Amino acid sequence: MKLLDTLHRWAGGLVGLLLAIVGLSGAILVHRDAWVVLPHANDAQVQDTRVLAATSARLMADPTRRPQSITFADAGFGLDRLVYKGGAGAYVTQAGDPVLAWGSAWQRPELWLSDFHQHLLAGEEGETVIGIASLCGLFFVVSGTVLWWRTRRTFEVRLWPARLTRPSIVRQHRDLGIVVAPLLALSLVTGTVLVFRPLASVILGPGAPAEIDRALKAPAGGGARLADDLDWAAMIRAARTRFPDAEVRSLALPRGDSGLITLRMRGPEEWLPNGRTTVWFAADTGRMVAARDARDLSGRVTAYNALYPLHAGKVGGIVFRLVMTLSGLALAMLGTLAVWTFWFRRPARKVAFRR
Repeated sequence: MKLLDTLHRWAGGLVGLLLAIVGLSGAILVHRDAWVVLPHANDAQVQDTRVLAATSARLMADPTRRPQSITFADAGFGLDRLVYKGGAGAYVTQAGDPVLAWGSAWQRPELWLSDFHQHLLAGEEGETVIGIASLCGLFFVVSGTVLWWRTRRTFEVRLWPARLTRPSIVRQHRDLGIVVAPLLALSLVTGTVLVFRPLASVILGPGAPAEIDRALKAPAGGGARLADDLDWAAMIRAARTRFPDAEVRSLALPRGDSGLITLRMRGPEEWLPNGRTTVWFAADTGRMVAARDARDLSGRVTAYNALYPLHAGKVGGIVFRLVMTLSGLALAMLGTLAVWTFWFRRPARKVAFRR
């Protein structure tokens, strides 16, 4: 038990601040749609096929100014978001009228904060660090629960330490940690599996990662070159004919040499914000070449698709967003105070004097 206590304290002192920052940024991002204040941001979502088709054709018409992708407005945010090469982007109304443009993600707090939370502003390497920190967080939850059991008779719910002394902070850390342990476990498990997909086998069973990869893999496109004069409106209409009940969520140009334009849709039963119902079109002709109905995905793949909505509070309305906010703020407090007591708030050394 003493070894477990030592590992818990040292790991918290080394990783606690990183987890605190990630938790705080996550708590802020849960309410992203509420604090991004722009003209028309509160407009009602439009899913009329004619409007979506006309807007897509307008935004994609000019090959020299064509965005890499369009993410259409949803029920919580009434603007379409455009992404260009080099980190540039723009918000436009649902009719395609410009609202705000930026040349770098650093100009938009919601973008760089999201990149920090997911990648530490360092791409795939930063994402790996986030995943490792999340694994450490899971160790804290398990080891902290074991260590708390010895002192369960002194349990008291306290959001803030009674005094900023090391014993008071340790006691508050221990008791608050056991209260929010289920929320922290949910946040950390979902975040870790999203970073390290092979770990999906732990919660979804053996073979789950390979099954997920196969189910979500895009079809082969032949590497066709993107044509300049495609009928983008016809693609929207064709997708809506194929999935009349699905919500149109995003339209993206081919990546690499895939040769396929990707249109993602969200079915009525899906939790994932952008859905997994997908239609692919040939880049040279605009012809529909493949479609995937999320209702046909296996139970394990559907469960995997639910991880991000649970992690980001994209399901359950305001109640669940507040739950995930509490999880992020608790992680921020626990991590910060753990680092402070470990490195700065050490107990005074007792010196014995012999007369």
